[in-house]
Amino acid sequence: MTIPPGLDVIYADDAVVVVNKPSGLLSVPGKGEANQDCVAARVKAAYPGCIDQPSVHRLDQDTSGLLALALTAEAHRDLSMQFMDRLVGKRYTALIDGVLKEPGGVIELKFRLDPNNRPYQVYDPVKGKRGVTRWRNLGVEDGRTRVEFMPLTGRTHQLRLHASHAKGLGFPIVGDRLYGTGTEPGQLKLHASLLRFRHPVTREPMEFVSPAPF
Repeated sequence: MTIPPGLDVIYADDAVVVVNKPSGLLSVPGKGEANQDCVAARVKAAYPGCIDQPSVHRLDQDTSGLLALALTAEAHRDLSMQFMDRLVGKRYTALIDGVLKEPGGVIELKFRLDPNNRPYQVYDPVKGKRGVTRWRNLGVEDGRTRVEFMPLTGRTHQLRLHASHAKGLGFPIVGDRLYGTGTEPGQLKLHASLLRFRHPVTREPMEFVSPAPF
């Protein structure tokens, strides 16, 4: 089987594919013909018989790291339920654009989409949806802090907003085009470094680790 360029397959069987997504590549197709290249499209091209919509979760375009996809309808249903029921373990590595002195903690903020500035998310303690993230300080590097994030919920842009907002870490993730000073796709220093779930067929626990490329 020929794997399309840019599709870094970590694991594959008849039901599940796990890839290491590069920063700058979409997880699923976007709007317009120019935004059809994505992980889902490449998986469908590489695995004949793959279902039309293999994605069971997403990473932002600029976020790199581990992404699981389902090849069958049964696997898709099972994995989707695991994500919905928060049975999936996820960890991210990020570089924060500032010096953090705290060893770690828990961030809990309510936020929602800004309909006048999509896909930007805004803090809203009244109408926002609750997002919870555990974090750990991994050390300061040249004025930036390496952080491990463990999201307990899966809101859109949760880690990016929890980092940048004054009620969160107070500093954006390096290279963030929406909440920081990033200017181009692929600059964001946010990497999905661990993914843990139960295999949808064998029910065996599976864990994948991908070191951050920064």
